[in-house]
Amino acid sequence: MTTAIQQRKLPELTTLERVLKQLDGQARVETLTTVTHANMDFPIHGVVLGAEDRTLPCLGIFGGVHGLERIGSEVVIAFLQTISEILRWDETWKERLRKSRLIFVPIVNPVGMFLRRRSNGNGVDLMRNAPVEADEPPWILLGGHTISSRLPWFRGRVGVEADMEAESRAVAAFVREEMFPSRLSLAVDVHSGFGAVDRLWFPYAKSRKPPPHLAEIAALRRLFDRSYPNHFYRIEPQAKQYTTHGDLWDYLYDQQMKERSGRLFLPWTLELGSWLWLKKNPRNMFSALGAFNPLQPHRLQRILRRHLTLFDFLQRALLSPEGWTNLGDDAKRQLIAKATEVWYGR
Repeated sequence: MTTAIQQRKLPELTTLERVLKQLDGQARVETLTTVTHANMDFPIHGVVLGAEDRTLPCLGIFGGVHGLERIGSEVVIAFLQTISEILRWDETWKERLRKSRLIFVPIVNPVGMFLRRRSNGNGVDLMRNAPVEADEPPWILLGGHTISSRLPWFRGRVGVEADMEAESRAVAAFVREEMFPSRLSLAVDVHSGFGAVDRLWFPYAKSRKPPPHLAEIAALRRLFDRSYPNHFYRIEPQAKQYTTHGDLWDYLYDQQMKERSGRLFLPWTLELGSWLWLKKNPRNMFSALGAFNPLQPHRLQRILRRHLTLFDFLQRALLSPEGWTNLGDDAKRQLIAKATEVWYGR
């Protein structure tokens, strides 16, 4: 467990460990790895809820990959807190978890959060760190580089998974163990950025070409749009905004595809639009955390409850996949044609 000084310096880790105590007996908690910085040990916790049968549908939720984007971890921890209370009384939720699984890594980059910087303790951007190369050269620096750890978006060593940072390797191993055996799984990685809207990104970050499961992605979006016609997310491929080298979710998506198992694994990135908070409080730009996090308590509370509907929908979509995974050839062709027109401009 964390030391007293870490608890003072990293309150999100303190909150997470308190919530995990509340889930004692209802969740399996693992320390995926421990990262040491300044003579302090920072554990990276993995949490598993629900059935132990790894072939069942699985929803994975991740946060805190970038240390400055603390709101990502806070959203994930808030959802865990809600679950810990709901499981005290809600029999329908207990039934859900007998038929499915939830996994969490709420704080992927605890040292980065401790240091209040985007990268990990070695100066590596964990979302540029996987052995994946973009199809075409991305923007200089932003797309990931190997110039120097003193510059943002540094990739670190690249080549094979063994070169990846400990945090990235731990998440990759956890996903392969807990999600790859599932016949149907969705991952959501929560970030924040300078957007005017909240975006839901799907693969690829490495390419402007459609991913292999474009039909299923389009069908899931259609299901969400019809079920929640007033939702506020902009759903699009990540490469519509920019492409990058080394995206961890591209790497895992392609790895699962290579297994040719017939299983479906779809990773999503939830990019919270921090401009929504900055335009009302421009002075937050001068804070180390203000550019990426809602600092006012009322705004933070709003964000922590804002995405519960999305998580609930995704779990129910996994439990009732007929409307978006069991697609005939004609339906697939129509969905692909429409999605290509909307998202790829051709």
